[in-house]
Amino acid sequence: MYAAHYADLTVQLYAYFGDRQEAQDVAQEAFCRALARWNTVAGYDDPVAWIRRIAWNLAISRWRRARTALTFLRRQPAVEPQTAGPSPERVALVAALGTLPPKQRRAIVLHYLADMSTAEIATRERVAEATVRSWLHRGRSALAAQLDPADKEGGA
Repeated sequence: MYAAHYADLTVQLYAYFGDRQEAQDVAQEAFCRALARWNTVAGYDDPVAWIRRIAWNLAISRWRRARTALTFLRRQPAVEPQTAGPSPERVALVAALGTLPPKQRRAIVLHYLADMSTAEIATRERVAEATVRSWLHRGRSALAAQLDPADKEGGA
């Protein structure tokens, strides 16, 4: 049965799909389903007609799934949203912070980004509050020297 009718069914499905591989897959699936139910299918007046009907049903189901997927894809945004990268000023600030000694950098970050007071930083670092104020002063001075555009223009 398979050898006698597979090629004809594949040609019909190929004309429908326009894709030879898809037509072969559907035809093979139809014959596999017939084999699984062969005791019933063999009793039909025209078992090939049943196999052809199953193949066409499979073909239509695949076409519908492909159409649904394509519709879904068309509804998706053409361009994925993009977030802006860090500004040049932010990159420069992070680079400048990286040049500070660790204690000054930690004091600057905790004070300005974590909103900690000098007393809280002193407690956390187990130093006197005056030491924290000194770290902050030195850190701000070093950052100002690196980030001040007037100094760069004057030095250029």
